[in-house]
Amino acid sequence: MHLFNALMARAIPFIPRAIIQKISRRYIAGATLGEALARVKQLNAQGFCVTLDVLGETVSTPQQAENTAIDYIDLLEAIQANGLKANISIKPSSLGLLLDMQQCERLAERILEAAEGHKNSVCIDMEDVSCTQKEIDLFTRLRTSHDNVGLALQAYLKRTYQDIEVLTRETSTVRICKGIYVEERSHLVSGSWSDRTAINKHFLDHVRRCFKAGSFVGVATHDAALIEHVIALARDNGIDRTQFEFQMLLGVCEPLRDKVLRMGFNVRIYVPFGRDWYGYSTRRLNENPSIAGHVAKALIGL
Repeated sequence: MHLFNALMARAIPFIPRAIIQKISRRYIAGATLGEALARVKQLNAQGFCVTLDVLGETVSTPQQAENTAIDYIDLLEAIQANGLKANISIKPSSLGLLLDMQQCERLAERILEAAEGHKNSVCIDMEDVSCTQKEIDLFTRLRTSHDNVGLALQAYLKRTYQDIEVLTRETSTVRICKGIYVEERSHLVSGSWSDRTAINKHFLDHVRRCFKAGSFVGVATHDAALIEHVIALARDNGIDRTQFEFQMLLGVCEPLRDKVLRMGFNVRIYVPFGRDWYGYSTRRLNENPSIAGHVAKALIGL
């Protein structure tokens, strides 16, 4: 199966865009802001909060980075104008992190200031290991003057133990996720390259450390067993439900998502949208070849 999935991932560039779009429709709110807002309204009506992501990652020009920042500022205005329960998630590479660090920081500052004006918040997504230290440094600098910024950390990276120890010296907003990027084994916790459940112990260690520090925690997982462990951890340590929330991707594990909400926990749905739906979809498929099997089903109409 691993070989099949890897072969499918390599074949992605040759698969018709219509097939990729068919697969992505469930997981992406649409190409336009209007489509995204409509999806957020539906999710809010069901009781979910949302974090919105404007699709697009590494940019090649300063103007592209500027345009991304403008898109996020417009998005923040639209969230407030429509009275939505939603914040935003940003990828620093789309603001020029790997192109011009100073410009990236200036643009992130503008987005945070706009969010403050709308009484909203921003989470910095964590990307691959080429960005990790740069994004932690960016977050650390931004946090000195903005209390509405949070950071995602990936439990499958060995270095996260050291990173979280530093970040939780002050109360922070932290999203803990397993991590999806394909990295060299030397960066990963033992066993995680071949078994995603091997990450669970480390995930719980990081959530426990955040709880102890008084940080607000976004528990980003679709692993039902892991969710049960986090609930037990919070209960056993007297952690109020207002101090954490579960976070899941749009279109993924919806029965589990609904169950957690019915249990009375806060659930936030990660909703990507934008014109770069094709780039986003192909990157996700390449980063996680196990998804590529779904491409085969789409090709034969299943």
